Amino acid sequence: MQTATEAKSNRLSEIAFLFFKLGCLSFGGPAAHIAMMEDEVVRKRKWMSESHFLDLIGATNLIPGPNSTEMTMHCGHERAGRKGMVVAGVSFIIPAVIITALFAYLYQTYGALPDVTPFIFGIKPAVIAIIINAAFKLGKKAITSQKLSIIFIVSIILCVLQLPEVVILFGCGLLSLVWFYISRKKNTIYNFSPIFLFLKPLYESLNNTSIFLSFLKIGAILYGSGYVLFAFLDSELVSAGYLSRQALIDAVAVGQITPGPVLSTATFIGWQLNGYMGAIAATLGIFLPSFIFVLLLNPIIPKLRKSEALSALLNGVNVAAVALIAYVCFKMGQDSFLDWRSTIIAVLSIIAVFKFKKLNSAFIVISGSLLGYFLVTLF
Repeated sequence: MQTATEAKSNRLSEIAFLFFKLGCLSFGGPAAHIAMMEDEVVRKRKWMSESHFLDLIGATNLIPGPNSTEMTMHCGHERAGRKGMVVAGVSFIIPAVIITALFAYLYQTYGALPDVTPFIFGIKPAVIAIIINAAFKLGKKAITSQKLSIIFIVSIILCVLQLPEVVILFGCGLLSLVWFYISRKKNTIYNFSPIFLFLKPLYESLNNTSIFLSFLKIGAILYGSGYVLFAFLDSELVSAGYLSRQALIDAVAVGQITPGPVLSTATFIGWQLNGYMGAIAATLGIFLPSFIFVLLLNPIIPKLRKSEALSALLNGVNVAAVALIAYVCFKMGQDSFLDWRSTIIAVLSIIAVFKFKKLNSAFIVISGSLLGYFLVTLF
């Protein structure tokens, strides 16, 4: 019979293996990462209910940092407490950091990136199928009333108008909260405001400490898509003359062709600034705030559900999160369905995820990549 210590050790090993695997295979951005997580931790392993998973998504969207990475931390915390949170986050980040560091070394040594276009071609269409499946399942859990259906439509409209993600999430959460009070003829409304920190320029001498602090500040205020990172970096590094714009563009390319969180491109940029020590400083700086935010947030999420008012706010945020996932899927489709080859991969992937519900999402990604390679090379 297992002791409590052995059981906990087994759980940590299970968490490490799962999120390392996801870190190696999760292409396509946060929506795709979360879709793969939902498949693994809710449907297959039953670590939590779909409703609680959705609550975690909604709450995570309200804090700065890379949402999908923070979701891995939440899942690890649910399974094995604080140690599980750290193991899940590190295991998910490590593959992307290692791959990105390898690209950074090759780039610094040879001045160019290797061509992996044929393999990447089929990944996005396959990933879109996974996102569609997740959005469909989470949507059924989130949109449970006429009021929430209306908020979902409002969220989609705000997405089309291209408002910042944090505005959509907070706005729809507050709309749901106001609706809650109006329906109960109450006139007290709580005020929820994000805490904003302000960036300061890099220090005059670029060293590992200044690299760490600059990326720490960015990680602490980065709302919405991880791609907003590049806007900060353009202002912080390119304008200051520490990094060429071409290197920043190549960093974006690395984010596209590597799995895991797009913020791992901080590793690439840190390497260009100050070698491997700069890469370590940038990586630690960009991800450290997420561990702190999740550590503080995770224990209070169940308490939010016990308050009717806060529960109403969370319902609105959850619906907005599903709308954002659906809109990301639509935008990815516009970029991915370029010709008949990508359309074939997408259609086959959609059929697979809905027809074979027990099929591992990693299989969909790998199959899409291989099929894309053969279609590109043969046609």
